[in-house]
Amino acid sequence: MKVFLVDDEIVIREGIRESFPWAETDYTLIGEAPDGEMALPMIRDTNPDIVITDIRMPFMDGLSLCTVLKEQMPWIGIIILSGYDEFEYARQCIKLGVREYLLKPINAKDLRQSLDKVSAQIEAERETRAHAESLRARMENGGAFLKEKLISVLFSEESMEEDADNALQQLRSMGCPVNAPFYAVVDAAFDPVSEGQAEASSLTESSVGSVFSSGSRTGTRLLVLGDTAADAEERAYAFASSLVNRLEQAGCKTIHVGIGDIVERPGDIFKSFKAARHIRHLLAERADENALIFGVREMGDSSVKSSSVINEAKIYMASHFNDPNLMLQDVARAVNMSNSRFSTVFSQQNGQTFTEYLISLRLNKAKELLRETDMKSSQVAMESGYNDSHYFSYIFKKNLGITPSEYRVQYQNKPE
Repeated sequence: MKVFLVDDEIVIREGIRESFPWAETDYTLIGEAPDGEMALPMIRDTNPDIVITDIRMPFMDGLSLCTVLKEQMPWIGIIILSGYDEFEYARQCIKLGVREYLLKPINAKDLRQSLDKVSAQIEAERETRAHAESLRARMENGGAFLKEKLISVLFSEESMEEDADNALQQLRSMGCPVNAPFYAVVDAAFDPVSEGQAEASSLTESSVGSVFSSGSRTGTRLLVLGDTAADAEERAYAFASSLVNRLEQAGCKTIHVGIGDIVERPGDIFKSFKAARHIRHLLAERADENALIFGVREMGDSSVKSSSVINEAKIYMASHFNDPNLMLQDVARAVNMSNSRFSTVFSQQNGQTFTEYLISLRLNKAKELLRETDMKSSQVAMESGYNDSHYFSYIFKKNLGITPSEYRVQYQNKPE
């Protein structure tokens, strides 16, 4: 199980990171952040199974983070940390589907018990979904088969606008309402198809009616529902990212995923599908045989524009990376892109996530200062964009394998 940690107190993060016996368990700490706003894009990139988060944090607190995760990535198990033994917080957490609620200070034993409990719940839910999928596969003439066929009508070139309306009406009469203010289509191709389709169906089951799937000859097509255009886009990105992750784990190869335009009318769902399919075809043409690529609308005729925007973003980051409060949202705003689209396009164009690139900028500056100045490690940290020298040392060693002081000694001992 992959675990992500969110807490604004460096002492708490260090305690969980260093004191918990990660290597001796089935859990891996894959990332951490000091607040929900910074954590959200990192969670989308890393696809954790479990998120441990504090309640009281600046920018975006734990309850707000849980609200977004419940809406966009409901399959993630959440453990809340709090120094406030207040019933109201506990009540809101339960309402948001939080699995566990721990009071600070916590110890390794309590955390292990909570992780084991949440892990068991996640595994049980996956087994239940897998069993349901197995039953559904045998119900060729049942409601599930009919529902998928009706969803597929929305993606058919032969269908007229009234066909889409009729399909939605039949789905509603089956107790499966697919009406929403906004829609987006995700088109995915992969091999082997049958195994991947099972993963897609399992994932849509956990979406609580916000995503619907329909199998195709080459993969699967997903209809994503949103309350706003931004909600549909964010949800489509989060779901597509998780789908790619699931397909990888299932051993699928040659994975190509495209996201279509956000549309408002049911009759325009097919337009979104055509855009998603076009992007997927473009990705397939540009990729090697076993490439795994995830793309959005920034393809085709706008690829040059996207490249220019990412170059602009890099210039902005080069001027602001030493600001410890710099976040993906700031850079996306600077280049006039939504957070999810910027995150996707940046990774696609740059070969690194936003977080990875920002860390590389900061560490390159740190190495330069360690080589060329006598600054203390705490000063180097500040100049490189880290306001916590302990966290700076942790990031430095995690990426380079040695501490900042060891790097300085190693460099100074090199012969001229």
